[in-house]
Amino acid sequence: MDSFLDKNFQVLLGFLLIFSFGILHGANDLVIMKKSTLIKHPNSILKSIGSYLMVVLIGILVFFFFPQIALFLFIIVSAYHFGEQQWQILQNYFSKWLVYVFQLLYGLILLLLLFTIHSKEVEKIILNITNSIIPGHNFKTLLYFFGIVFICLTSYFYWKTKRIRKKIHLEIFHLLIFAIIFKSSSLIWGFAIYFILWHSIPSIIDQVKYIEGNFSIKHFITYCKSAWIYWFISIIGMIILYSIFKDKHLFNALFFSFLAAITFPHVIVITHMFIKKNTQKNRAISDSVGISKK
Repeated sequence: MDSFLDKNFQVLLGFLLIFSFGILHGANDLVIMKKSTLIKHPNSILKSIGSYLMVVLIGILVFFFFPQIALFLFIIVSAYHFGEQQWQILQNYFSKWLVYVFQLLYGLILLLLLFTIHSKEVEKIILNITNSIIPGHNFKTLLYFFGIVFICLTSYFYWKTKRIRKKIHLEIFHLLIFAIIFKSSSLIWGFAIYFILWHSIPSIIDQVKYIEGNFSIKHFITYCKSAWIYWFISIIGMIILYSIFKDKHLFNALFFSFLAAITFPHVIVITHMFIKKNTQKNRAISDSVGISKK
């Protein structure tokens, strides 16, 4: 597709994918909150919506008034979120804090790989958002540093547990695929391919399984029906921002502040969902073991 699609069309298609499946995968957070007992009583739903919107508003304000800090937090939170989606299997074998560190590390490797390959373009985006210059070679230095730590931790996991070795082989292969995709694609198109195929769609499948008990086309349609209003509001918001600020550098800051603002509460909700799933799974295993002993 990279060979046949014009670069401008790649950017357009990338944004279309991000604004469709990308936004959709975070549009059902309130349903997940209710399922995860983050909303414990029907009367508390307005309070939960208010808290969710408050986090979004704080994210926008921090990004607008303290862009350097907000961008740093956005990258860290996004990196952890990406790693969390890919490496849930580790929760069964290692301490939670070691898993958190590894998940963050994996996400940082992924993002730094993208930033290093498209360093010039990323430099311009950061400059427009923060009015600060970060030389592209810094991305490469960080990639090497975190890459060494990643190799060390991965080797430890590989030596420690045979059951996750196939997963390690697969994810290392994926990193090679990402490097090829990022190298041959534009910044937005390369990111969109990863974000949709490896993150958003798998996340939607996990969310549907959590909400409905299993994944099916019928349950996916139900998921879309419950999410469409939040998705629609998000899209309208982006259209309004673009129509007002499309010819100004301010739009870049507003665009990323919007993405960051909806990312922060989404990551909290999904992390709680995974914790709840693992707790239920462990409880089911314990119950089955207890029955077997009896």
